[in-house]
Amino acid sequence: MNPPALKTGSRVALVSPSGAVEPALVEQAAGLLRTWGLEPVTAPHALGRYHRFAAPDDDRTADLQAALDDDRIDAVWCTRGGYGLCRIIDRLRFDRFARHPKWVIGFSDITCLHGALTAQGFGSVHGVMCKQLAQLPDSRAVEAVRDILFGGNISYRVDPHPGNRPGRVTGLLTGGNLSVLNGLAGTPFGKIPDGAILLLEDLCEAPYHIDRMIRRMRLSGQLARLGGVVAGQFTELDADDSFPDAYGILLEALGDISIPVACNFPVGHVDNNLPLVLGAPATLSVTDKGASLNQTIYL
Repeated sequence: MNPPALKTGSRVALVSPSGAVEPALVEQAAGLLRTWGLEPVTAPHALGRYHRFAAPDDDRTADLQAALDDDRIDAVWCTRGGYGLCRIIDRLRFDRFARHPKWVIGFSDITCLHGALTAQGFGSVHGVMCKQLAQLPDSRAVEAVRDILFGGNISYRVDPHPGNRPGRVTGLLTGGNLSVLNGLAGTPFGKIPDGAILLLEDLCEAPYHIDRMIRRMRLSGQLARLGGVVAGQFTELDADDSFPDAYGILLEALGDISIPVACNFPVGHVDNNLPLVLGAPATLSVTDKGASLNQTIYL
């Protein structure tokens, strides 16, 4: 189920369920949301700092749970990723959220929350957070998030890539950050439905770590059950000439698993981080002319 579109006057909770964020970025992001006609509401502990987190686990849980539960809130925008959601994800409850679903937006460590929402049957937006809202307000990625939230559907086309594998598939789009997904393996929040289109991206990893994580997915049988793969951006990887790039690592692990693969998709820790709706159907088509991904968010 996808939440309803936002409208002028919709209230958006800004929460920090993971790492600490620079308050100025949140304030600037809130200013942008106001220009969209939205009413930002900053959670009580969103601007704090507790070690590497925005607040202790109990406080971050309380902020996020309150935003999910509040019928006066129409969207929950995570301020940043980092690390920390896996410490609190099993505490969250979605019974009140189910009666008033709302868009949840974020990426990176927020993959954990996306997984929980997908498991509950809800779509959520894998997209930019406060840093890009503040520093790149006119970027394509920010404008695309706004379009989705206010009622737009998704239709992307990207250039051909040597690693692409042709084919066409319609399936549930799921996934996100590879490292977070690896940490969720074997939990209720890391399940990948059969026939799903898997989104993968990552940041600051050693190539052999990428290889190990993707090989775990192969050994578990997850790769063989996929319908397709959207391979996003793998940025700032450690230099290691003994391995191919991330796309080569993925293709080696897939081996003879014949599914469509779209490499170099503009999603991840980059300025052009185009939003996608996880937990919702998507159609991926890959040909020698490039790749396309389409999602009908609103009927």
